[in-house]
Amino acid sequence: MNSRRVVNDSSNPPPAASSAPAPEAVPGGSRDAAPSPPAAWWGGLLATGLEEEVDLAQDPDALERGGWWFVVADFEAAVGEPSAVGVPGRGRARAFRFADVRPADPPVGGTWRGPAPGAWTSSMDRAAYTAGVRAVRELVREGVVYQATLCRVLRAPLPEPPDLWALASLLRAGNRAPYAGVLDLGAEGVVSASPELFLRRRGDVVESGPIKGTAVPGGPLGGKDVAENVMITDLVRNDLQRVCRPGSVEVAALLAREAHPGLDHLVSTVRGRLRTGTTWAQLLRATFPPGSVSGAPKRAALDAIAALETAPRGPYCGGIGWVDADRGTAELAVGIRTFTASGGELRLGTGAGITWGSDPEQEWAETELKAARLLAIASGAVP
Repeated sequence: MNSRRVVNDSSNPPPAASSAPAPEAVPGGSRDAAPSPPAAWWGGLLATGLEEEVDLAQDPDALERGGWWFVVADFEAAVGEPSAVGVPGRGRARAFRFADVRPADPPVGGTWRGPAPGAWTSSMDRAAYTAGVRAVRELVREGVVYQATLCRVLRAPLPEPPDLWALASLLRAGNRAPYAGVLDLGAEGVVSASPELFLRRRGDVVESGPIKGTAVPGGPLGGKDVAENVMITDLVRNDLQRVCRPGSVEVAALLAREAHPGLDHLVSTVRGRLRTGTTWAQLLRATFPPGSVSGAPKRAALDAIAALETAPRGPYCGGIGWVDADRGTAELAVGIRTFTASGGELRLGTGAGITWGSDPEQEWAETELKAARLLAIASGAVP
């Protein structure tokens, strides 16, 4: 029996399909000091009292057992589309079941001491990345892919064990994001400042919000941006059709321009109704890894990524968020604009969607633009 304790404001009633109170964010909720690890915070919910940790690649039916889970799925986790990326043992899809989940403001951390500004290194330098862009363009010319997202991983040593709550506080001040959260496991953890929805579930309704197309604030979003968004929106629609009722999948919004700190994006919204009896493992199998950070066709793009990228992405570009398996609700973000800490170092990924219309130097510049503000925040030099 699930022993979870949930504190809830009765002004936020649960969905009609549920007979139990759903944990919801409460405006002006309690402000907590940083809890002892392991702990997590996401979307106004603070989770403590870890009861169980599983790898969903090894235990795909864990979420069917019920409970409130914080999920961190590596891009390489073997829970989705079979490919050269998602091979067993290369990545993990970890789910942490917490006993106590309650509405709370984000906990306050201590003092963040991050890497020196000049300490960051990249898994691919400019020459290697632009060569990778040209290689993807050749795959497009050959008809192997229409688009593939090419990423590089930035890393730097941490001067002391990380206070991830303190880093999250800096990100909230300098780079607010709709899908912000923290998983603190002590010596390791994840801090998300993601702008992108991977999956939201409310009963049988599932929704995704792929981002493709990036510009400086107010800058032009051109034909290449539109083309890659439309291609990925179609890919996400096809992914959802694998587990949704026939005729229920719709593109609820296409090419909406959204402003985010230091960037504008094109965002589309795809929505459908799940077939009766669809399991979490089936939903992840159909949709993971997220299409917006993979490419189209997805399997061919993933194989290209495995061949061209020189470092695993880990939680970057994977899925991060929560699943309430008792109530059939969830909110998972695409793990972009996301820091991971482990082994005494901090990592941040950055990438760009490559199409035939890509210019290698401009794609390199896009990866720089996406990372610049976050690196400055983490290194104490916010622009």
